[in-house]
Amino acid sequence: LPKVLKMGAPRYQAVLNADIPQSNLGGPGGVIRVIAGEYDGLKGPARTFTPVHLYDLRLVAGHRAELRLPVGYNTGLFVLSGALVLNGSHKVGEAEMALCDPQGTKVNLESTEEAMVLVLSGEPILEPVARMGPFVMNTEEELVQAVNDYRAGRMGHLN
Repeated sequence: LPKVLKMGAPRYQAVLNADIPQSNLGGPGGVIRVIAGEYDGLKGPARTFTPVHLYDLRLVAGHRAELRLPVGYNTGLFVLSGALVLNGSHKVGEAEMALCDPQGTKVNLESTEEAMVLVLSGEPILEPVARMGPFVMNTEEELVQAVNDYRAGRMGHLN
């Protein structure tokens, strides 16, 4: 999150499988489910604090598809199961992640076996990052304050 949103009230949203729109990707051997953001006219149900796209791809073995990317966004493809070849040469196996060129407009996918892929794409925040355990802030001082706030029970509560 950007610095201005980091200490905001916590929020939870249930996203039911039935609420996630889906469409073919590159024909009947590929499916794209839009969890957050938009793709090809489909709008995902998940609300986000910043511009984010989150897609679930399912590809049968040997399927080829073109995935359009939002220009200027940081985009990664995480292979949950199976394997892919990106743009004809970059192999990505199970539990591996490929990062896409932020200025790219598309990536060509070929599943070498049945594959499940999580696509995560977000507008760059362009702020410093400091992290420790579950905490991500902008400075070391903010990290110390976040840990102290957590230990003191000041991180809020979900109702």
